[in-house]
Amino acid sequence: MDRVDDGSPLADLLDERRHLVTLAHRILGSLRDAEGAVDECYRRWYALSDRERERIAVPRSWLADSVGGICLARLALPGPGSDTGAEDVVLAVPDVVVARPHAMEPTTLRRHDAVVHAVRRACVTADEEMLLSLLAPDASAFFDGGGKIRTLVAPVHGRDRVARSLLRLLDRRPHTTSLAAHSVNGRTGLVVRHDRRVVAVMSLEVAGAEVVRMWVVVNPDKLRSWNTGRP
Repeated sequence: MDRVDDGSPLADLLDERRHLVTLAHRILGSLRDAEGAVDECYRRWYALSDRERERIAVPRSWLADSVGGICLARLALPGPGSDTGAEDVVLAVPDVVVARPHAMEPTTLRRHDAVVHAVRRACVTADEEMLLSLLAPDASAFFDGGGKIRTLVAPVHGRDRVARSLLRLLDRRPHTTSLAAHSVNGRTGLVVRHDRRVVAVMSLEVAGAEVVRMWVVVNPDKLRSWNTGRP
């Protein structure tokens, strides 16, 4: 029987990346080079097939071994540095253009806001039953990690899976993770902060009184403006 992957808590994924960067920094001595090595490590992770990733019992250990090997290989390169300065472009999840519903019941701004605030309450209280009631039966969720964080690769379809994946991602640790309503692309969305930094931005498409699609951006490159005083 196929194993259903509902993802990992966002706090754990952030801690995982920090751990890898610290490890690479200790070896390379440069934070910039360390970030580059970790990005290469995640590229190798996403280059694996789904079946290959499923066979890895402890992904964090695999990633640590991989980043260590990358760092040692870079140390063996000639010259003062191993980075070329070119920007790496890796998309683990393709950017999704917001597709507006054609044959769905139009939603007023007031109703949209009410549904988003209700979703926030369901997530904060980890109320799966309430969250399920706010999702359309064929709801979909798309996760954009940009190859910079080990999030779900494939879109998630179906009310049950979307609810489980979202609650799993937002699994809260005391005093470290918060979820707030915020303007996202001109409409009310949700912003996740971990240790006061924005670590995820969520855009929701509402039809009637249900969420039909959700986009969750956790790519740190795309969240940079949220952590530098904008928007």
